Amino acid sequence: MNPHRRRRVTTSLAAGTAATLALTLLTAAAASAEPVQHIPNGTFTSGTTGWWSTENAPISVVDGRLCAQVPGGTANAWDVSLGHNGVPLIDGAAYALSFRASASAAVSIRANVQLNEEPYTTALSRTVALTAEAQTFEYEFTAGLDSPNGTLTFQLGGSTDAFTFCLDDVSLTSDDAASPPDGPEQIENGDFADGMTDWYSYGTTSAGVDDGRLCSAVPAGLSNPWDAGIGQNGIPLVAGSSYTFAFDASATPGATIRANVQLGAEPYTSFLSRDVVLTGSSQRFEYTFTASADTTAGQVAFQLGGSAAAYTICLDNVSLVGGAEDPPYVPDTGPRVRVNQVGYLPAGPKNATVVTDATAALGWQLKNAAGDVVADGNSTPRGVDAASGQNVHSIDFGSFRTAGTGYTLVADGQTSHPFEISGTVYQQLRSDALQFFYIQRSGIEIDGDLVGEEYARPAGHVGVAPNRGDIDVPCRADGCDYRLDVRGGWYDAGDHGKYVVNGGIAVQQLMSTFERTKTAATAGHGAALADSTLRVPERGNKVPDILDEARWEIEFLMRMQVPAGRQFAGMAHHKMHDANWTGIPMQPEDDPEQRELHPVSTAATLNLAATTAQCARLFAPYDAAFAGRCLSVARTAYTAAKANPAKIAQDLGGGGGGYGDNDVSDEFYWAAAELYLSTAEQAFLNDLTASPHHTGDVFAATGFGWGSTAALGRLDLATVPNLLPQADRQRVRQSVADAADRYLATLRSQAYGLPMPGNAGSYFWGANSNILNNVQVLATAYDLTGDVKYRDGALQGVDYIFGRNALNQSYVTGWGEKSSQNQHSRIFAHQADAGTPHPPAGSLAGGANAGLDDPYAKDLLEGCKPMFCYVDHIESYATNEVAINWNSALTWVSSFLADQGTGQQAAGVSCDATYTDYGSWQGNGGFTAQVTLTNTGTTVIDGWTARFAFLGGQRVREAWSVVATQEGATVSATNNSTNRRIQPGQTVYFGFNATTPGGPNPAPELITVNGSACR
Repeated sequence: MNPHRRRRVTTSLAAGTAATLALTLLTAAAASAEPVQHIPNGTFTSGTTGWWSTENAPISVVDGRLCAQVPGGTANAWDVSLGHNGVPLIDGAAYALSFRASASAAVSIRANVQLNEEPYTTALSRTVALTAEAQTFEYEFTAGLDSPNGTLTFQLGGSTDAFTFCLDDVSLTSDDAASPPDGPEQIENGDFADGMTDWYSYGTTSAGVDDGRLCSAVPAGLSNPWDAGIGQNGIPLVAGSSYTFAFDASATPGATIRANVQLGAEPYTSFLSRDVVLTGSSQRFEYTFTASADTTAGQVAFQLGGSAAAYTICLDNVSLVGGAEDPPYVPDTGPRVRVNQVGYLPAGPKNATVVTDATAALGWQLKNAAGDVVADGNSTPRGVDAASGQNVHSIDFGSFRTAGTGYTLVADGQTSHPFEISGTVYQQLRSDALQFFYIQRSGIEIDGDLVGEEYARPAGHVGVAPNRGDIDVPCRADGCDYRLDVRGGWYDAGDHGKYVVNGGIAVQQLMSTFERTKTAATAGHGAALADSTLRVPERGNKVPDILDEARWEIEFLMRMQVPAGRQFAGMAHHKMHDANWTGIPMQPEDDPEQRELHPVSTAATLNLAATTAQCARLFAPYDAAFAGRCLSVARTAYTAAKANPAKIAQDLGGGGGGYGDNDVSDEFYWAAAELYLSTAEQAFLNDLTASPHHTGDVFAATGFGWGSTAALGRLDLATVPNLLPQADRQRVRQSVADAADRYLATLRSQAYGLPMPGNAGSYFWGANSNILNNVQVLATAYDLTGDVKYRDGALQGVDYIFGRNALNQSYVTGWGEKSSQNQHSRIFAHQADAGTPHPPAGSLAGGANAGLDDPYAKDLLEGCKPMFCYVDHIESYATNEVAINWNSALTWVSSFLADQGTGQQAAGVSCDATYTDYGSWQGNGGFTAQVTLTNTGTTVIDGWTARFAFLGGQRVREAWSVVATQEGATVSATNNSTNRRIQPGQTVYFGFNATTPGGPNPAPELITVNGSACR
């Protein structure tokens, strides 16, 4: 349940009670010279709204007039009263009061405008003689006193006999509105120029920005005002400070809403609450009040429920002015010694950065948890770091290798955050990074038993009201004559949109995380990513859990393909998302917006082709039918893209990001590469080798991403066994090592040790993922060459992500002493709504962005040095959003890190291995192969198991000289009694017959014996 639905505001407008709030109501967006109306419901078209009476004179509206039954026999005029509170009294301001009134018997009453608190001083007091015939009374006066807490009161007591009093056409105006309180604007995006950013909505059937106004359709029959609403959270209020709350509003066909400024969490204390009568014409409303408490969790809430008839409300120019100016923002950077707050591998590199004014070397000490000094040395001065503007020193304590927890580094009188030295320091990170995807799933209930009850929620976007669902989605702006079922997949980022180009790179990196286990010596043939290793509901189905997660997205991507027989058949829609932006928080199941397909694009179509081609080879050992479907979709998409090579993405607006890309040559290269790897067909080889990207430099200094995907094709061509000509394959592999060398040089030049240049242009939206993608290149170079410099570069490259940076900030939730926890998200919105959780552990923030591409960051961080252009705040979507393609980079890298163990290459067997394919059988249904193993070490190998993996769906049928088993694509061949012992220099052989579904069958390039890679 959305927590807003449980909110109830307690208000009291009892007669004679001194109100603590005052209001100024304008019937239009008035200029200062226009009279200001203080009685919003003077014609009683909204019943008795805004009016009070004493208990002995109940009021009701009869024939359009407010009438009260006045008892006889009361002693004083004020013993029976009715009136309207919230009248500001301004010394020197001219007022005009008018009304029509009658009584069932001739009687005199008193009309007062006065203070609504002791000493109840009057600004106007007139005796009014009434008859049975209604008369109009008009009075002009000057207030003569200042107070925000005035009241218009009709005192009716003192008569011997009972009578009926009736009132109509009440007006109280002044020629000068109260001066607005001094202070800053507290509302963000009050003109809705940035869509619904910073605003939430719930309980309505739609909410979005139309022609610059936030409009929402409110259903009929909601029991309470708080059953539906629009608002903004996180508003600071200062006790004793005055505020002016103002907004333009209309309702069609008309409605009464409740406007509140209140505490945004239990007990939802009200600072201001007014029932507001809206008509079809936009009116300007202003309310002045004094806050009664200090809070940083204030809330503006328009409560919209309780109407018997449906209506549409529109808001604009919402403002809350007052309070104190925010002090200049100074980030809390903690100790000046910056370390990887997670930790280091015992045999890996260990580096830190010290922020200091010193220009000469500083002494440093490494202390254990008990405070004992276990290592010391001197820092290396690095001068002023361009990215941070800080004078810094570097510390290298890599020679210390003792595992332990609670280590700290001390230098220049500062003590770092604690960290660990351990061979398991990154083990849990792999699982945490991957759980993000399950929790981001669309169209499925999230199981709290798997990921924690705080993340449990119903299935989102399955068409359960108020949700419109993804099962039957039209095109935006009549862009197609069909509707698609596009359920499933992952929500892209902080919103509920689903984007093919972002989903493409994300699912590729997940699949590549698994595919690496077939080719990388440290990956353990995928044991850590096997079935039942992750927190997914499909565990136990004999499919690696990471592939189960990838399949959830792949099936969504395939649903985005245009059906046969339609225009652009075979192409993919670029994206689908809400027709209008929704606010924060907004749980997927509560999203009331219409979902819409956006036009097809060549980029999206090639993403679909590339990922489904990769899917075909990876799923072949587990689900041949699904693998076949993937390959069929890939072929169709690639053909459609070639037929429409320049269908550039169109952004038709609505509640989602654009993801435009004017150059799709990189996507063509990537798709051709994946199709060639999965089919070995000459046509795809021709396309990829003809691409300028095949021989060009695809590894930019600032990394690759969703808009630059050629690197994905290059990395797979380098690592996945294939039939490229040997010289070309070697050139491709060398290009990865060459890029890694450049990243190492960049890393060494950066005082904070990250493989990214230090200029402002290298700090952009989502740059943390690009840093990790450069780490992936370093790690891949290690997998290809075994050169430890690349592994050490990858290990050092993540130090920045985990706290070795100018802000002393770990960008991964739950990892490090000070980690991001308020990322921009509608689902994980704890900062905006305490009823929702923080992002789950393992969620990566986008990171420092010198472009300051959101209003919150721009206002707060203007003039920042690049590395300081970040704030852990939910409103800063350009520095602090979560996204699937950022967490996919973290997933790939964290899996690599976890595979490195202590960082010490374990002693094992030394061997050479040769794999020989003797060719296919007649009919090409299978093949025969032999493996030759030679002991190149100096000791006997006594008992052995050799392992290797096929490219796709090949399966061993029978083997000789070994006992062979197969799980997925991975074959385990264990010695028999006759060849158990392999003497130094001795060679043994084993062979097998295997079936194949067809397609390429390259020799495995990684063969291990007892876990050690053979040459």
